[in-house]
Amino acid sequence: MEFDFSLLLLALPLVFVLGWLASRMDLRQLRMENRQAPKAYFKGLNFLLNEQQDQAIDAFIEAVQNDPDTSELHFALGNLFRRRGEYERAVRVHQHLLSRGDLVADDRHRAQHALALDYLKAGLLDRAEEALLKLEGTRFEAQARLALLANYERSRDWEHAAGVAKKLEAAGQGSFAGRLAHYLCEQAAALVVAHKLEEASALLQQAIATAPHTPRPRMDMAALQRQQGLQQQACATLAEAMQQAPAATPLIAPLLAAAAIAAQSIAPALALLKTRYEDGSSIDVLDAIVTLEAANGDSALTARQWYARHLEKEPSLVAAAKWIAGEKLEHEQFHPQVQRALDHAVKPLTRYRCAACGFEAKRHFWQCPGCQAWDSYPALRVEEL
Repeated sequence: MEFDFSLLLLALPLVFVLGWLASRMDLRQLRMENRQAPKAYFKGLNFLLNEQQDQAIDAFIEAVQNDPDTSELHFALGNLFRRRGEYERAVRVHQHLLSRGDLVADDRHRAQHALALDYLKAGLLDRAEEALLKLEGTRFEAQARLALLANYERSRDWEHAAGVAKKLEAAGQGSFAGRLAHYLCEQAAALVVAHKLEEASALLQQAIATAPHTPRPRMDMAALQRQQGLQQQACATLAEAMQQAPAATPLIAPLLAAAAIAAQSIAPALALLKTRYEDGSSIDVLDAIVTLEAANGDSALTARQWYARHLEKEPSLVAAAKWIAGEKLEHEQFHPQVQRALDHAVKPLTRYRCAACGFEAKRHFWQCPGCQAWDSYPALRVEEL
């Protein structure tokens, strides 16, 4: 049977027409999609860049409604809700993502991490813990552990915090020895309140072994020893703390002075503090020297002379106020008013300031109340920074 080429010639225009119609339909669909989701998405992005979050949220909601299967739009919308403090709406968005059966594993882990952040921001610590624990073995594991650590610290769950810190250290995320020592000190403090002094002492010994150059464990141990009437041992512990952590000398000096007076062992403590004062002229060390000199009864220099010597070394308004407090002024009737004005002026200078966030406080903190950073407070007063 011979092939009829006339049929082929008739079919070619038909194939061309069908191809043209199919291409037009594809272009029409593409234009329709571009008219819907991308347009709303880029509009929302523009609002976001212009810091118009309300309009950005409306645009992203419109984009999600036009293309409900796009996970990226859901993530953008959930993050916007969290940034605005609308944690319930953020939770609903991320829970919706987790409920989708077509979500790939990586996006599922990402949604789980976002949900955990929603709970953390909302203060729902138990739900945040549950969500973070599900991220073990994922690419968000390190971030989840850091968030979990902050969660346990916030709830003062020191045992679980220690467990997470050890995992982070084992994974090469840095040294957590200082934090682990603080956790042990916090647990010891709770035991002291419960009058379990032997158990508290054991934890403090463990803290000293964990972080030998951290001053807090020895300072807390000295306080415990003084509570048990072991004044001489407390002096030795504080002297050792000063040797291991010289930067903490201004914090240790007042404690050493009090322990030395109680132990009637003033001379060794006085000699040590004078040496430390020459190495770094801190007002707290000077105050401890003045206290010990007064308790000794045979001081070579009076308190006023000590503060005058300090002023020769450092232009200190705090030392000037202490010096003038013991001086007899020419117009003595105005002395109380002058002293009151000076004391008021030096108050801000005697505070401690967090090196991480700048939060100032009257007393020294091991963990900043503002930013929750550990060991961020220098031992020096604001005037000495």
